[in-house]
Amino acid sequence: MRWLHGICGLAIALSGAITLPGLAAGERTLVPAEMIAWSPIEFAGHTRYTRVEAPGNAGHDAVLAECRNSSASGLMLERKISLQQTPILEWRWRVDSVYTDIDETEKSGDDYPARIYVVAERWPRFRSRIINYVWSSSRSEGDTWDNAFASQFRMIAIQSGESRLGEWMTERRDVLADFRRLHGIEPDHVDALAIMTDCDNAGQRANAWYGPIRWLPDDYAGDRQPAAKAQRGSGH
Repeated sequence: MRWLHGICGLAIALSGAITLPGLAAGERTLVPAEMIAWSPIEFAGHTRYTRVEAPGNAGHDAVLAECRNSSASGLMLERKISLQQTPILEWRWRVDSVYTDIDETEKSGDDYPARIYVVAERWPRFRSRIINYVWSSSRSEGDTWDNAFASQFRMIAIQSGESRLGEWMTERRDVLADFRRLHGIEPDHVDALAIMTDCDNAGQRANAWYGPIRWLPDDYAGDRQPAAKAQRGSGH
């Protein structure tokens, strides 16, 4: 992505969005019917997002992202979420292809078939810190690195390469722990969440599917293992 412009665009988008009063408390589920109505953020062209039926997605529909013609845009929700009450982010996604012959640590390779942004806004705005949970084409699962254009963005490869292509994956991350480890801060809350599929640098095509997203308390047991212990994704 062209982050020299993109990071400015993200800051403008945050400053222009409506801030909802208070913090969301308790478990919170964001479904594709809601996600498709999030605010668009465009950096280069327009990635197409549509709500579709999604066989294999545990009975849920999905947001399908289709990246063509070197586009880079996403969908963003600005909503304060308490990391004291719900520090665990869980989501489902699927990727059908990855990019070839790119280096994601370089500006020329800063594209991802799927990514989830989490934004902790700070003042002045250039001090805001962002984590990108990405499906990487070239880095190993678990790798972390600075974004090629802006060090305010830290990247984490949650999935990597072709081994899980075409499969629905459930991921779970302790966002508060990730901010502490990657940025050295412990924010009380995050201010925005976004999904994005971009291909403006790679010049290739990608399809990604985004299922429900949930914010969970750190002692959540639910239908899987305790969330605080679940940093890696698992297929379902």
